[in-house]
Amino acid sequence: MKSSRRSFIQKSAIAAAGTGLAFSCAQPQKEIQTEKKKTRRNKIGVSTYSFWQFNGPKENSPIEDCIEKAAEMGFDGIEFLLYQLQSEENSYLQKLKRQAFHAGLDIMGFSTHQGFVFPDKEKRDSEIKKTIHQIELAYQLGIPTMRLNTGRWGTTKSFDDLMANKGIEPVLEGFTDEEGFKWVIDAIEQCIPTAEKCGVVLGLENHWGLGRTAEGVLRIVNAVDSPWLQITSDTGNFLENQYEQLKMMAPKTFLVQAKTYYGEGKWYTLDIDYNRVAEIFRNVNYRGYVSIEFEGQADPLEAVPKSLEMIRDAFTWEI
Repeated sequence: MKSSRRSFIQKSAIAAAGTGLAFSCAQPQKEIQTEKKKTRRNKIGVSTYSFWQFNGPKENSPIEDCIEKAAEMGFDGIEFLLYQLQSEENSYLQKLKRQAFHAGLDIMGFSTHQGFVFPDKEKRDSEIKKTIHQIELAYQLGIPTMRLNTGRWGTTKSFDDLMANKGIEPVLEGFTDEEGFKWVIDAIEQCIPTAEKCGVVLGLENHWGLGRTAEGVLRIVNAVDSPWLQITSDTGNFLENQYEQLKMMAPKTFLVQAKTYYGEGKWYTLDIDYNRVAEIFRNVNYRGYVSIEFEGQADPLEAVPKSLEMIRDAFTWEI
């Protein structure tokens, strides 16, 4: 019995050794390795304006609904349009902040309206006071940057007419653009201390009026010369030489607003090459948010996800 057992163990050992030898002599199999591509992308947000566009009462498109829609569509953040707030009470603002956080969204921008192109100093002072209040609202909401406008002369009464004239309007009789720029610069300078105290970067947008061109925007930003005044670059508000003008503003851009026009635009439709736009901002190492502003006539529930797919693809690149 013992002899048979020893014989069995010896044979097994020899077989195992032989097997090991066979494996050691065999050619190693080539490992198929798929190198994973490394990518980087900008975070993508969406303006609540995209779901409303001033169509009907704002109650029809409450910010609470916009937050849920943005989260479901897969956005990283959301930009609030001030006009859509149902209240400015702190309890309401904190409720929105809580909802956005729970939905996994940054509240990354605040679109406000104001204007400083008024000969009447009392009117300009009123707009300054309003803007300071808006900065404080942004602070309450935890928003890091707020869109700012220069305002315009107001000599074109209808916005439809202004758009038909490509945003160009005559200077108010008896005054000059030079005076207008001085009013705007002085007014914004008075808002800077509050912006710094609240930690809210003001982003002057290329949004008609004295900010209709990149030259106009940069003239104001460079004159104020503060880290608390930068630029909100809107891809849809240049109706000529759009890429050249975006390139001029790119180094000082703190937020990009990306217009899309599915279903044709409300006032006009631009054919924007977003791969080219993304390259402009990538060349200046812009790593901030891109906020989609859908301004077409298609159903937002269909057009906004399409916009997200297009913009996310353009602002993702291999490294």
